[in-house]
Amino acid sequence: MAKRSYDSERVRQDVLKEAEGLFSRKGYAATSIADISRATGHSKGHIYYHFKSKEELFVALAQQTMRRWGERWRERALACSSPAEKLYDMADFVMSNYKQDLLKAGQELAALPDVQPSTLQALYGLASTPIGAYREIIGEGMASGDFRQGDAARLSLLLSGWLGGLNAYVHTLDKETLRELYRETAALFIRAISE
Repeated sequence: MAKRSYDSERVRQDVLKEAEGLFSRKGYAATSIADISRATGHSKGHIYYHFKSKEELFVALAQQTMRRWGERWRERALACSSPAEKLYDMADFVMSNYKQDLLKAGQELAALPDVQPSTLQALYGLASTPIGAYREIIGEGMASGDFRQGDAARLSLLLSGWLGGLNAYVHTLDKETLRELYRETAALFIRAISE
């Protein structure tokens, strides 16, 4: 009798892919491991082999999503010719790559009374990816003389707050109005750090 092959990484990726859709549509609490098992065709045991809990699965999904965000940004940044152009492009990128539904599921998870402290720390740590990208652009601008010298880490937190605040409107404003607001934010920020 031939032994059945088992591709552990494929199962893990299947689980993450289906879980993303379920968490985005149903929310964190309404999505169960049984739902994910049905959607993937993999047993709950296979899922728990890869992820000790639903929280751990969600964190892995959120971390994978942010890694992909960073990879897409790095690829896109190659086409920009200056730090200012990168900040304008970043504003467009943040607007068009904001995953509101998955973020809502993460906010729901973070608000649960019995959420693990390590889960909260991991979720809040996701912001390091975009903040790191902002810091890199600002630092590049300071090094080239396009931006005045200052605390790039502090400025990247401010930019994060500005762009992140606009993310609350991705479903309530039309795309063109939203794009104008993101670009205006970039323009105000560039002017502030260029003077």
